[in-house]
Amino acid sequence: MDRGGRRIRFIEGKEVKIETPTNAYANDAPMEAQWVRIVGVNLRSAEPLLVLNGAERNEAMRNQRGRIVLGVLTVLLLLIGSGDAFAQIDPGPRGGPADAGGPIPGLKPNELSFFQLGLEVFGELAGVANGLGPRFNLDSCAGCHAQPAVGGTSPFINPQVEVATKNQARNEIPFFITLNGPVREARFKFKPDGTRDGGVHALFTIKGRADAAGCDIVQPDFLAEARHDNLVFRIPTPVFGAGLIENIPNNVILENKNSQLALKKILGISGRENRSGNDGTIARFGWKAQVKSPFIFSGEAYNVEQGVTNELFPQERDETQGCVLNLLPEDRTNFDGTTPAEFLPDLELFSFFMRFLAPPTPAQDTPATIRGRKLFNQIGCSLCHTPRLATGKTGVEALSNQEVNLFSDLLLHNMGRELADDIFQGNAGPDEFRTAPLWGLGQRIFFLHDGRTADLHEAIKAHKSPGSEANRVILAFNTLTGRQKQDILDFLRSL
Repeated sequence: MDRGGRRIRFIEGKEVKIETPTNAYANDAPMEAQWVRIVGVNLRSAEPLLVLNGAERNEAMRNQRGRIVLGVLTVLLLLIGSGDAFAQIDPGPRGGPADAGGPIPGLKPNELSFFQLGLEVFGELAGVANGLGPRFNLDSCAGCHAQPAVGGTSPFINPQVEVATKNQARNEIPFFITLNGPVREARFKFKPDGTRDGGVHALFTIKGRADAAGCDIVQPDFLAEARHDNLVFRIPTPVFGAGLIENIPNNVILENKNSQLALKKILGISGRENRSGNDGTIARFGWKAQVKSPFIFSGEAYNVEQGVTNELFPQERDETQGCVLNLLPEDRTNFDGTTPAEFLPDLELFSFFMRFLAPPTPAQDTPATIRGRKLFNQIGCSLCHTPRLATGKTGVEALSNQEVNLFSDLLLHNMGRELADDIFQGNAGPDEFRTAPLWGLGQRIFFLHDGRTADLHEAIKAHKSPGSEANRVILAFNTLTGRQKQDILDFLRSL
C-alpha cells in the first residue's frame, strides 16, 4: 500500500488511487475517490476493503474523471486496527429516577394547568360505562405508555395479562402476550378474501365482564393467523416531546433530507416523507409516520386501543347487537360543563398532555459516551438518526424556535426483508419505517417496531437485512473493535 497516495487493493483484484485528506481523522475532512462500495476492514492487514458496485463500476469506466466527495473514508481510517475479543454488552435500561414525564420548560400557568389535566385523564382506567370496548387492547393510555414515566412505552410488567380477565372478562391471553414481554397490538396483513388489511385486531373483548351483560363476541384466532404468516405486531411509541416534533416545519425536514446527499448515496441511504392524505403535509407520528398530529393520534388510539368512540372516530369498530352499550360518541364535548375538566373531551386533554410533555433528559457525558457519540456520527448512524432538528414559530412560546434533539429525520426508510411487516400505511410500504427517535432510549426496555428484542446490541444488528438502507452503516459498525461498539452502546443508553 502506497501511504503517499494511499493505494487500496480491491477484493476484485483491481486497484484505485484514493487521495487522503490532510487530517484523516477530522470529521469534515474531504476525500475524493472513484465510486466505491465499503465492504469492511481487513483485520489482518488493518487495511480498508472497498469494492466498486456494478452500475458505479460501469460509470467509472465510461468516465475516468468521474469523482465524488467521499467523507466516509474518515470512518475507514478510524477502523484501522485488529479485531479484539472485547464482548459488547447492552448496559440495559438506565437506573435511577425517570428522566422524563414532566412538562416542557417555559409553559405559562394556564398551559401548565392543561398539561396536568391531560396527565390525569391519560392515567384513568376505562370501564364499559365510559367507553371501553366492545374490543380493546388495554383500558388506559398510561398502561401502554408507562416506561420510564407516563408518556413512555412498554413497562417491565405487561398490564395486558391482568386486563384479559379483569372484572370477570373471559378472554384468553394470546400466545404473544407475556407477563414480562412488551405491550403489543396485533395487525393482520390480509383479509380472508385476500385483499389488503393492515388494521389493528384488538386482543380482547368485553364478553363476560360484570359491566357488559349481553355482549357475546369472540376474540380473533391469532394462532390460526400466525400459522398463515398473517400476523404482525406493534409496540407503543413514546410520546415524549410530541409538541416539539409536531412543530418542526416541513421545510426543516426536507432540508435535512436533502443534506449530505453524496455521502448518503455512497452508504445506500435515501429516505422519503410520509404525507397526510388530506392536506399533503408531512406526517411524523407512529411507526410508519402515518399519523399527522397528537390530536389525531389521541382520537385514533382511544378508539382502536381502548374502543372508546370520540368526536374524531365516532363509530364503534364492532357494532354487534348487544355490545354497543352507550350513547355515541362516548367521549364528547360536555356543553353543560363549567370548567375545562368538565367541558373538554378526553381526546383534547390527551393532546394537551402530549404537546406539553417534555423530551427525556440525557445522562451526563462520560469519556465512553463522548467516544460513542463521535463514532455514531462517523459510521453514518446520524444520517438517519439526525441528532437535532428545530421548531418554527408557534402560538405556544415554550414550543417556538426550539432545538429538538430527537435523533430522527422523521423520514421513512427501507429496513429490509427481516424487519418488514408487510403493512402499507399512507405512503409507507411493507418494509418502510420512520426513523425511530432515540431520545429516551437509555431507559427503554423493548426495541424495534414489534418489541422482538430487549437487547440494544441485537436491535442494532437487526438493521442489517436484504434490502435495508442501513446495511452499509451496520457493516461499518460490525468492523469496529469491541471497545468501540461498547462505546456506541454506552452512548445510546445515555440518551
